[in-house]
Amino acid sequence: MSALIETEEQRALRASVAALGNRYGRDYFADVVRSGKHTDELWAEAAALGYLGVNLPEEYGGGGSGIQELSIVLEELGAAGCPLLMLVVSPAICGTVIARFGTEEQKRTWLPGLADGTRKMAFGITEPDAGSNSHRITTTARREAATGDWLLTGRKVFVSGVDIAEATMIVGRTEDARTGRLKPCLFLVPRDADGFTRNMIDMEIGAPEKQFELVLDDVRLPADALVGDEDAGLLQLFAGLNPERIMTAAFALGMARYCVGRAVDYARTRQVWKEPIGAHQAIAHPLAQVHIEVECARLMTQKAARLYDEGDDIGAGEAANMAKYAAAEACVRAVDQSVHTLGGNGLTREYGLAAMVTASRVARIAPVSREMILNYVSHQTLGLPKSY
Repeated sequence: MSALIETEEQRALRASVAALGNRYGRDYFADVVRSGKHTDELWAEAAALGYLGVNLPEEYGGGGSGIQELSIVLEELGAAGCPLLMLVVSPAICGTVIARFGTEEQKRTWLPGLADGTRKMAFGITEPDAGSNSHRITTTARREAATGDWLLTGRKVFVSGVDIAEATMIVGRTEDARTGRLKPCLFLVPRDADGFTRNMIDMEIGAPEKQFELVLDDVRLPADALVGDEDAGLLQLFAGLNPERIMTAAFALGMARYCVGRAVDYARTRQVWKEPIGAHQAIAHPLAQVHIEVECARLMTQKAARLYDEGDDIGAGEAANMAKYAAAEACVRAVDQSVHTLGGNGLTREYGLAAMVTASRVARIAPVSREMILNYVSHQTLGLPKSY
């Protein structure tokens, strides 16, 4: 059956990435978090092996594959306990948008570096007063008539990795001259641009990638900072958001698999009475249940990635939302059951599962809440009326 779901090359990629992840593992990841550093060594080795840009076009230094392959990379690293969150942002969102809609100059400038890991790009869409409602984005760009430059003003929050990214792809809005309405557009903002400041948000989640609030105060950008066509903003935006949801699902699946793996190992060997605790159905059945849920979510994630890579943006949108929802729910339940299986040991630093309790909630919240996904499915799939 597996041959019908993934190709031989994809299965080989899984095995190779799993081997890399297992050489680093959770201890490496935890040490990086405790020391306040970044996963530079793992990032560099994954880049050297061609994993970071596996989805980007070959003519710009990538692997020529798709989101299916990049999601495999992230899932397997997560299953080994050392996920790379910037895979979601840099090659999956920004790399995909530039590859599909960027100018030839933007492709030549950015894609080789995103593919070989020497350059990173962040992505800013969420705003303090907009939340999941992208129609309320207030970051605006106006074109200066005399120079043709753009002036960008606004605020963004929960932007990952701005400190290690050379630029941030910012979702702003420009005025449509024909209608006077604001339409979404994407801009590349260099990290050192005048008027572009960042403040780190103090998070309870232990992760190498930090979260930032961004302030843009009349940031002056050249005309070629605009990505793609000014009149195709929504199309370009969702070309990045669908891979983001698929990759978030892969992130959640990797975390879930790591935790279930630790719990199963513990249940096989932990002996309190005559048999290992895994012999008792009260322990075995909940672990079997979460394993089933994770595998079902993985199937939907594979479906979403395949639809996206085949160019079916509408079908991929529905499947990507469902995959993200299913994977997030499976992850939360898998982490909870894994911690519960270990009892008191599940809360110790030695076993490394307690931190996952907080981390697993991220997939339920970001990049879009589960409630907004339920809204999407109820409106778009089931045809039910909107309440907003």
